[in-house]
Amino acid sequence: MTKTSKEFNFRKPVAYDTAAKEAFHRNARRQLKLLADALGLPPEKFDLRSNKAGIAVSGEITLHADHVYVQVCQSLMGHQSGILIRTCQDRKDYVGGPNNFASLDLLNRPEELARRIKTVCRLNEDAATTSGKPVSDANEGAAP
Repeated sequence: MTKTSKEFNFRKPVAYDTAAKEAFHRNARRQLKLLADALGLPPEKFDLRSNKAGIAVSGEITLHADHVYVQVCQSLMGHQSGILIRTCQDRKDYVGGPNNFASLDLLNRPEELARRIKTVCRLNEDAATTSGKPVSDANEGAAP
């Protein structure tokens, strides 16, 4: 099991708070690196991007590999939809497969999030290849 330090509160609002937004991005990047490791992705097999966007929003942090795209933000739909998960064809595919959502709380549990991503996206153990069509009805906490 991957070691994690004290859990970060990804639910704490960051809009209009520069220091909180910096902490959100820093901690999300750290947890997405742990997630990449849990997915079996070596550093050269994924991109990690951060878009802080405007003052009124959290912006987003994205883990983009050849077959999986994971984006973290403080969604207006609530913390249960803060992690966007979908398949993709390569690292230039910004549209990808069907959107699936998970709670921001899973960022503090990267192994659990990795298992969920592998199931939802039907990834093989190393996350380098897919094993079929993604599951499109597996939204955890998605808005009705």
